[in-house]
Amino acid sequence: MANKPHIRAISAAAAILAVSMAAHAQEQTQQLERIEITGSSIKRFANEGSLPVQIISQEEMKATGATNVADLVQRIPAMQGFTIGDISIGSNSGGIVTASLHGIGESYTLVLVNGRRIAPTGSGSRINLNSIPMAAIERIEVLTDGASALYGSDAIAGVVNFVLKRNQKGGSVNVNYSNPIGNGATAMNASLTYGLGSMEENGFSVVASYRRDDQKRMRSGDRAFSSTAYLPFSVNGKNYVYDRTSNSADPANATVTFKRLAGETTTLGAYSFNPYLQANGKCAPNNFYSLANTIPAGSPSKSGTANCAYDYVSSIDVYPESTRDSFFVSGEAKLNDNFKVFSDVLFTRTDLTARIAANPIPITIATNSALYGKYVDPYLTAAQRSHVDTVTANYRANDFGTRDSQTITDGKHISVGTEGSIGDWDVNGALTWSQNSLNEKYVGGYFKTNEFTSLINSGQVDPFVPSGNQPAAVQQLIDDSVYNGSIRKASTTLKGVNVGASGTVFNLPAGEVKLGTGADFRNYHYKQTPSADAVNGVIYNYAPSPAYDLERNNYGVFAEMVIPVIKDLEANAAVRYDTITKIKDALNARDFGRDESATTYKLSARYKVNKQLLVRGSLGTGFKAPDMLDIAQPLVTNGVTAAGYDCPFPGDGSGAAPCKPGKSQYTQLAGGNENLKPEKSHQQTLGIRFDPTRNFGASIDYWKVKLTDAVSAVSADQAFSDPAKYASLFTTYQLPAENNKYYAFMALSTNIGQSIYKGLDWQVEGRLPVEGLGKLTTTINGTYMIKSEYTMPGTSDVFTSSLGKYGVDASVVFRNIMKATFSLESGKVTNMLRVNYRSGYKDISQTVRDLSTGKNTTVQLDVPEYITFDYQGVYRWSKALELRLGVNNLTNEAPPLTLRSSSGHQVGYDPRYASPLGRTVYVNGNYSF
Repeated sequence: MANKPHIRAISAAAAILAVSMAAHAQEQTQQLERIEITGSSIKRFANEGSLPVQIISQEEMKATGATNVADLVQRIPAMQGFTIGDISIGSNSGGIVTASLHGIGESYTLVLVNGRRIAPTGSGSRINLNSIPMAAIERIEVLTDGASALYGSDAIAGVVNFVLKRNQKGGSVNVNYSNPIGNGATAMNASLTYGLGSMEENGFSVVASYRRDDQKRMRSGDRAFSSTAYLPFSVNGKNYVYDRTSNSADPANATVTFKRLAGETTTLGAYSFNPYLQANGKCAPNNFYSLANTIPAGSPSKSGTANCAYDYVSSIDVYPESTRDSFFVSGEAKLNDNFKVFSDVLFTRTDLTARIAANPIPITIATNSALYGKYVDPYLTAAQRSHVDTVTANYRANDFGTRDSQTITDGKHISVGTEGSIGDWDVNGALTWSQNSLNEKYVGGYFKTNEFTSLINSGQVDPFVPSGNQPAAVQQLIDDSVYNGSIRKASTTLKGVNVGASGTVFNLPAGEVKLGTGADFRNYHYKQTPSADAVNGVIYNYAPSPAYDLERNNYGVFAEMVIPVIKDLEANAAVRYDTITKIKDALNARDFGRDESATTYKLSARYKVNKQLLVRGSLGTGFKAPDMLDIAQPLVTNGVTAAGYDCPFPGDGSGAAPCKPGKSQYTQLAGGNENLKPEKSHQQTLGIRFDPTRNFGASIDYWKVKLTDAVSAVSADQAFSDPAKYASLFTTYQLPAENNKYYAFMALSTNIGQSIYKGLDWQVEGRLPVEGLGKLTTTINGTYMIKSEYTMPGTSDVFTSSLGKYGVDASVVFRNIMKATFSLESGKVTNMLRVNYRSGYKDISQTVRDLSTGKNTTVQLDVPEYITFDYQGVYRWSKALELRLGVNNLTNEAPPLTLRSSSGHQVGYDPRYASPLGRTVYVNGNYSF
């Protein structure tokens, strides 16, 4: 671990240096660049607008060392609460990665390409950043204020706009290779971009680009902090063990339930044990005596649980394997002196494979079978033998291999339009077709029903012996029983048209009054089709994804006006009206929900106090339409609860169905609510921009967002901790391979929530010539969260918070995120150092074993601040050739320990907040021709 006081001292020095630069800046340095920005239908400039916008140039993108769009966007300090690709380990996310501003949520951050929407993933508004080609981007504009009055739904937290390359002449080849110190996760990408023609010289321009990315997997054992689910740790000199192991063991545990005989009034309690442990006195390798057991180790008791628990983490990947091919072409051509046509075509294909532990399978053991006679009967009492009802082997099928899911995701986007001028008015219009589709496949570790059941029924597979001991002939039958094929296909298609115009409507003494107006139409079509194999039971113990064919329309009109009130005071007003239609369900030939409408507004102003100081602020409203499945989804299986729980309604305490033995994961169901309404927001910003010299600038913006009618749902933790209160959210459900119905938790949503977010976005930037060395550029920016509160799921006025702690929503909002970059340009060589800071937080309260007492207790860790250093050196050999050598996480800072039990199968760290890669060296070369 790096020395924390030393790192904090360096971070403090960074801030001092920036202030020092303001005092010594030299006037001859070039003024900070002014760029047209997102957030207005009337052209504005970064340092002169009334809205807070962060601009990331192409050079800044290169300087980060990021290898893809997701990695790049998620390094912005204002971003938190997003989904990362690592979460594909243990979910069916397919590796989706998203943007989320200020921890408000990925569904509330609007992502655009050249100011237009692209197709989301699923039935809502989440945009997969992997569908945007890195090689196509000219710059990124991040508006950190709500913008529903211009863009409509989903822009409550802000907007991320990817501006694509245009009008480029000549070509470039870029190659990048990165290698973490340690095994796994090497990556390589190469791209070719070429542009021909010039709008000024030839009247046309075409830019095309192709890129290939190849990312290797990283296994859990490749890093010490990610290698086990049975995790020893120390706090304040005391030693503990955190146990996330699984009761589906290798070799299997046996669970026996008992029945009442005629005339009896009580039922024997269920007994769960491990035959290997009973025969050998210890659990098999890679298994531990479960800390959730109710029978103490070595006790002769025959009622309760005495299971061995399998360390599943030791067999998973913690960083997924993927390849990506992306293609982009943009074109422009003059029609005449006033008009041009343009077109953008993007295509990406991401092929990601996620590997998790072998299948946990319940196998019914017949009481007249050889397996029962050998492994179960000898360990029962006489009374138990005469009352046996069911026997189940809770088996980890390691001989069948890890569960491997392959998801092929295609992103396709075509936009064609025209823009120009009619008199003094700028006009534009475009047609858009965009689609995000996926094909999810099982390619290892899942079984064909007939072959697998035949193996089990024949007794050829013995679940009670450790894996790796099957005869060669049986192992071949096992390999032949593994299923390989598609389980579902899904797509979301967006069809849209937008038109707009802007110009001067009249003059005031202080200047021109400008009007921007426009209209747009969007059609969203979400379709999911389970494969024939999934529906027809070809896959063992698999509940198929439901079929959907849902569609709805969105109509919107807006107007925006810029008013110069007096000299140096400019006001901006915008209003928008949207109508969102009810959802058409083609499969069920009916409509869900109802037509909804929303009117939103934005008032903003900027006042230029003098040449150095600008004051800006805004006030507005926003809305977000519910996802289509939030309204129209029937009750379907949604995996299992992230953690294991005691039976919510234990009844007579026997442990028989619908209870599961001990602490177990229960089936989770999800469903829609036809009465859901759009969520609404009110937001404000107030900020200043200070540029005392051409070499120094600073800005700070206060922002506040309040959400009402927020979609709220009770979490599994809440429901299982007070099942009597939430009894209506429990039902019973039987998976195909289960003998009985067991309790299941229903995750349902309603519009009763509220949330309040407040914070500060700030930036300091400066340039300083250093005699004999070159030009030093420093940029320090960050986000400081003041408040992040939301109502407890299932309540309307009981507030809680995730700010600086692991909240009931299983996430953390960090109080302080900061990035400082120092760049020294010396002729052909540039050296850059970046400091990345994320504040600490209070971890989830978790049950662990105190090794000094041998008893379970509760601990709550303080997860420390996380600080890493990145270095990059640039050598510009010539105008054509540029070489970069970089090291991310110079001090090889390991992710901090956390005992969280959600968001992926990783244990001991949280991949959402700290990368498992460690120190990573990369080289990059770019040749232009």
